[in-house]
Amino acid sequence: MYHVKHILLVPCVTGRVKINILRAKTNNISTGQLGEAVAARFLADAGWEVLERNCHLGFAEIDIIVQIENMVHFVEVKTVSYETINKLEQALNGAYWRPEEQVHQRKLHKIGQAAETWVQQQSFTGNWQIDVIGVRIVPRETYATVNLIENV
Repeated sequence: MYHVKHILLVPCVTGRVKINILRAKTNNISTGQLGEAVAARFLADAGWEVLERNCHLGFAEIDIIVQIENMVHFVEVKTVSYETINKLEQALNGAYWRPEEQVHQRKLHKIGQAAETWVQQQSFTGNWQIDVIGVRIVPRETYATVNLIENV
């Protein structure tokens, strides 16, 4: 639905990062694709090198593969959309489910198998781990929050 032209990172007291998406344009991008774009930009702005996006390895897809120093991170992104910032903030402050909770053991197992395949194909000899990013977006108000959970 929207294409991210520019995002500005603003630290948040809760440990999450709030992202103000500026100059969003209507496009044919789904909520999931927008969430992945926001997550990739968040990681790149944090100094992580984005190696691949939407990497298909036969039986599984890895949303984002990033590297920082000698560590490769295989990142699964889950996104949920809200109508207003107020509704998003209510969800953050309440006992509502989090998008990152939708990554279950079966999915993590598939990502792990795909990660091992990628490591072998690339002859990568460093360390690797699986991370999960939960993105909550308000497309109409060009706003999102990102929650990174490392080494799940």
